[in-house]
Amino acid sequence: MSHCHCSQCRKGHAAAFASYGSVPRNTLRILGGVTSIKTYASSETVLREFCAHCGSTLFWSQSQGEFADWVSIALGTLDTPFMPQKQKHVYVDAAVHWYTPFKLCPLVD
Repeated sequence: MSHCHCSQCRKGHAAAFASYGSVPRNTLRILGGVTSIKTYASSETVLREFCAHCGSTLFWSQSQGEFADWVSIALGTLDTPFMPQKQKHVYVDAAVHWYTPFKLCPLVD
């Protein structure tokens, strides 16, 4: 589980940061609504997917590189509770100036 503070994730979630869990793409099963999922390239190598009906951010993935076979799931969209074993904050150098608790958090890399 990662909490990303980069500007693209902040803007995509309209929040101070975005929380994602990543899995190999071939293990992700979408049970319904596939035709409502729309994709756009937020940068040269990153694809973001969202629901065309409600606008919820759903996934992001790299179109190339080391993690091209993985997909990151926006955890705020899940209905099933879970307890992550590991968490980390990433791109904290790009964090908004008005959010400071992560500076006190032992999870910051």
